[in-house]
Amino acid sequence: MARESDFVPLNHAELRAVVGPNSRHVALIEDAFKVLIEAPGGGVSINGGTRDRSDARRVVEDLAKRAGLGAEVTEADVRAALGLARGGKGTPGMAAAGVSLPGGKRGAIVPKTKAQAAYLDMLGRCELSFGVGPAGTGKTFLAAAYGASLLRRGQVDRLVITRPAVEAGEKLGFLPGDLNEKVDPYLAPIWEALNDILGAEDVQRRRDKGEIEAAPIAFMRGRTLSHAFIIVDEAQNTSRLQMKMVLTRLGEGARMVVTGDPSQVDLLNPRDSGLAHALRILDGVEGVGVLKFAAADVVRHAMVERIVRAYDADAAHSRRDSSRPASDLEDPA
Repeated sequence: MARESDFVPLNHAELRAVVGPNSRHVALIEDAFKVLIEAPGGGVSINGGTRDRSDARRVVEDLAKRAGLGAEVTEADVRAALGLARGGKGTPGMAAAGVSLPGGKRGAIVPKTKAQAAYLDMLGRCELSFGVGPAGTGKTFLAAAYGASLLRRGQVDRLVITRPAVEAGEKLGFLPGDLNEKVDPYLAPIWEALNDILGAEDVQRRRDKGEIEAAPIAFMRGRTLSHAFIIVDEAQNTSRLQMKMVLTRLGEGARMVVTGDPSQVDLLNPRDSGLAHALRILDGVEGVGVLKFAAADVVRHAMVERIVRAYDADAAHSRRDSSRPASDLEDPA
């Protein structure tokens, strides 16, 4: 089969993003599609079979588009683009999400996968959104980024963050310090996201003014949260009663996103998880949206995706064994 060449013109920033540190990005694309990519100047040349060139070109153009939006292009972005190219789809740009997010320390915040773009779109459409799935899919970071964008534009008065403070309970009394000092360690991922988006000084200033508030779910009881964006994180560790209580805190002009991983329940009785229960009974309710992320949507690190897939496979194997008759599991005499 004849191996031909395609040339993709790129500016300096786009070329640097496509090539990657020590040509790592190019190497990933070459390995994925069995092509040879060279950078003769002014762009990249893609050598290979027709289908392989087309897929590789799609990835190169997607990465260049991301760089053109001002976003940092990482190895996770390359892997996401490779997966979408294999499926015949392009990497979603900011327009696909229908929202405008503030830039972070590493550039513009744009969805890395089609699931992330759908998630952001859902946050813009639904009063109550659920983002569920494995670690590393960006569900909490994007919720924080979206909430920060609403707060910065004055579309909400407050950003309220809550979660079960500890596994299987909220036993905060033994921890030193005031409420914020007790809760903050459990909300580290969200504070890191907000510090990256708004800057640590702005986050602290807004916390001092009450525009950003963090509290364990137990402290939500009896409140009505109006004109606020509420993030309920690690929701798989809420009980059914806690979930009902926090969902009914919604007041006028408020929106809420509930995030969690149903496979990581730390409750003494996992069947009491309020997240799984809420997903079941709220399915189809007007104004409620659900986005379920999968292992393929993991953008944190390639190893994280492999770990998630291994655990999913083990869980599926365990379910098959538990459904088999006991006689089938006994060793032959």
